[in-house]
Amino acid sequence: MSNESSGNGSKIIIGILIVALIGSWVYFNSSKTELITQNEVKVAAIDSSKNVINAEFIAASAKVDSLTQQNTQLSGDLLTKTNEIQKLKSNIGNILKKKNATDKELTEAKSMIAELNGKVTNLVADLSKAQAENKQLTAQNQDLTTQNTTLSSNLNTTTKEKERLQDIGSTLHASTFSIVSLRVREDGSERKTNNAKRANTIRLSFQIDKNKITPSGSQDLYVIVTGPDGKTVTEGGSVATREDGQRTYSNKIAVQYEQNAVLPVSYDIKQSTKLTEGEYKVEVYHNGFKIGEGKTTMRKGLF
Repeated sequence: MSNESSGNGSKIIIGILIVALIGSWVYFNSSKTELITQNEVKVAAIDSSKNVINAEFIAASAKVDSLTQQNTQLSGDLLTKTNEIQKLKSNIGNILKKKNATDKELTEAKSMIAELNGKVTNLVADLSKAQAENKQLTAQNQDLTTQNTTLSSNLNTTTKEKERLQDIGSTLHASTFSIVSLRVREDGSERKTNNAKRANTIRLSFQIDKNKITPSGSQDLYVIVTGPDGKTVTEGGSVATREDGQRTYSNKIAVQYEQNAVLPVSYDIKQSTKLTEGEYKVEVYHNGFKIGEGKTTMRKGLF
């Protein structure tokens, strides 16, 4: 009886222990399952948050890349701001590349994305302002260029006009023309004559008037004697004139002019052939301008 009671007691204890063990195992498995579920929910929440942040980062990055591509030649403060944006973009990208980014890191990334968007917005505003200023400066530069072109053109015109006036002003002027036909003998004696057959020299006399602009020194005068037939008497060469084009001259005279002084000039044009009857015209050129002229007539049978 005693042994039977003892045996039943042991069975009861063993049964209790088995029930307790089963209960513990059930509780453990239940707790484990709950923990796993919680972790899975947490991981899912983290992944979802990361995906949202990553989407925001992609959108912000697109704005940054667009600005960078459209503005490749920035300098100064704008370039500094662009470099800061690129650095911030790189830092965010490094966080989001992590497979096991923590909540803290993702929160930091989200905050940095907000900062990135703010910097991009400010940069866009600065770029718009800079573009407006550049447009205004370009318009001002174009206006200045137009003004400079006009001033340069006016200056060139003024300079040319000044040179032209100086050129005209420095041209000598001849007056008191006298043209005499002579018969000059071998012994040097001479006699006035209008006899075409006897005359062999035309004496040209005139004076160079005072000129304050023409510098002292040698000045070349070109004398053109035109006969009754319209041809130049004694061709000596060709000279370019301002109004009459290229002309053949009879003689070239070099005179020593003194500034602002009167200079008398006398020059003999000797003929090896006899002169013909009719009118002879004498013109004097200096600096391409005609400065004086005179005429004489040869007749038949007069002395």
